[in-house]
Amino acid sequence: MKLVSELKRRNVFRAAALYAVVGWLILQVGEVVFEPLHFPDWAMTALIVLVIVGFPIAMTLAWFLDFTLRGIKKDIGPPPESAAVDAASQVGRLSSGPSVAVLSFDDMSPEQDQEYLCDGIADEILNRLAQIQSLHVASRTSSFGFKGQPTDVGKIGRQLKVATVLEGSVRKSGDQLRISTQLTNAEDGYHLWSRSYDRKLEHIFEIQDDIATRVADALEVTLRTGPTEECCTTSNVQAYDYFLQGKHYFHRWGLRNVHFSVDMFRKAVEIDPHYARAWAALADSFAMIFLYWSNSDEYLSGADSASIRALELLPGLAESHVSRGLYYFANGENREAIAEFETAVRLNPDLFDAYYFYARVRFQRGELQQAEKLFKKAEQIQPDDFQAPTFLRQIYRSLGREEDAKVAARRALTRAKRHLELYPDDTRALNLGCASLIEDGDKDEAMRWAERSLAIDGDNPDTLYNLACSYALMGEPDRSMDCLERANLKGMSIAGWAENDSDLDSLHDNPRFQKLMKNLKDQ
Repeated sequence: MKLVSELKRRNVFRAAALYAVVGWLILQVGEVVFEPLHFPDWAMTALIVLVIVGFPIAMTLAWFLDFTLRGIKKDIGPPPESAAVDAASQVGRLSSGPSVAVLSFDDMSPEQDQEYLCDGIADEILNRLAQIQSLHVASRTSSFGFKGQPTDVGKIGRQLKVATVLEGSVRKSGDQLRISTQLTNAEDGYHLWSRSYDRKLEHIFEIQDDIATRVADALEVTLRTGPTEECCTTSNVQAYDYFLQGKHYFHRWGLRNVHFSVDMFRKAVEIDPHYARAWAALADSFAMIFLYWSNSDEYLSGADSASIRALELLPGLAESHVSRGLYYFANGENREAIAEFETAVRLNPDLFDAYYFYARVRFQRGELQQAEKLFKKAEQIQPDDFQAPTFLRQIYRSLGREEDAKVAARRALTRAKRHLELYPDDTRALNLGCASLIEDGDKDEAMRWAERSLAIDGDNPDTLYNLACSYALMGEPDRSMDCLERANLKGMSIAGWAENDSDLDSLHDNPRFQKLMKNLKDQ
């Protein structure tokens, strides 16, 4: 039995079967062509002898060598028992159960203009897999952080503490798609599953579902589906394409990017007026513009109508309630915003945005203990987010928990740096990272980050406000007030944040600050 097992491991049986087929084909060819070519009578006999003699030679080679698609390799024998035990323990250290990281897919299209589609496909697959309670899925931020880097599956597995990695590529030409994907064991680099899809764009939903299902099967977990998940999308591929473009730009901070996301989400709902996710995303875009960049009623009313439409279409979708909560938050109706965020959390306990914005409402109301719990939950859901620990730092400072503030600042700074490697012009990461650098004792670097952010987007109210906080922390009250006055916060909801912002505590006795706050309250 041991000999049989070893023959199987070394693929000798497979080599024998393959040799038999090839040998038979060679003899058939000889029988057909030797006579017309006037070969001597003994030629056929010699061919038969060669095939027979070659068999033991081929089996001997099969015993000592592995014939693979990557070439001929020497068989080094099975790993020792201790090595097998060590490998198993290493996987255990990576993750206590099934785990996967879904990397951003590579754009192989001729024009290299399909990054949004590559990210969107990977994101949808990630979200489907994240619904499986028994499967640990690395966060989008951490997985996509390897974009543009050479793929080292072992390194990715160790860094993200996952046992498997899903990677892929997309090639789009017209309405024709070619999607190639593979699931790899991070420990040994062997493929657990791979497949290529050559389909039209209209089959994109089927492809995403099939990839998620087959990955779940390979990891021996069950993919959960239900009516709520199924009706969150659209059957119109063009609307979906615009939605993915909108999401791609919405996640990239900045007024210009969010304006572009508004255009894309508008096109999506024009094509499919029943697309609830697109309506919710459109409402979010309007609300974010109003909250951070412009106090125009156009954006507030846009957030109002789009969030109402999302709720009408799909009241069971948590994102619809988040968008409605954001509208109420922007409009200063905090009690109503809290009710919507609580509904969103109840519908989807793993939705980062619900906890994050709910925490911001509590913070703005001065309810710091409640805000702390919500920010901690948001950070737990999305462990690579730099915003939640930044605000936890402020809360801990306000509560006199200096050591906790320093620890939170270090977490925020590490994540902001990682984010900036992927998006070097993201002023949100630069602005919030400044305060973490100051907390960490590196004021010189904080000043460089502040100057870099001002050079990129110096007229942005959000940039000016956050840098005012950093200057106040660095003991630069005049610079801080210059930024606050330039920010023109009148009518903006961000103004209400200043009252409970511990980063501005050093300005409370400053006459310019007192005058500014009085003007904001009297508006």
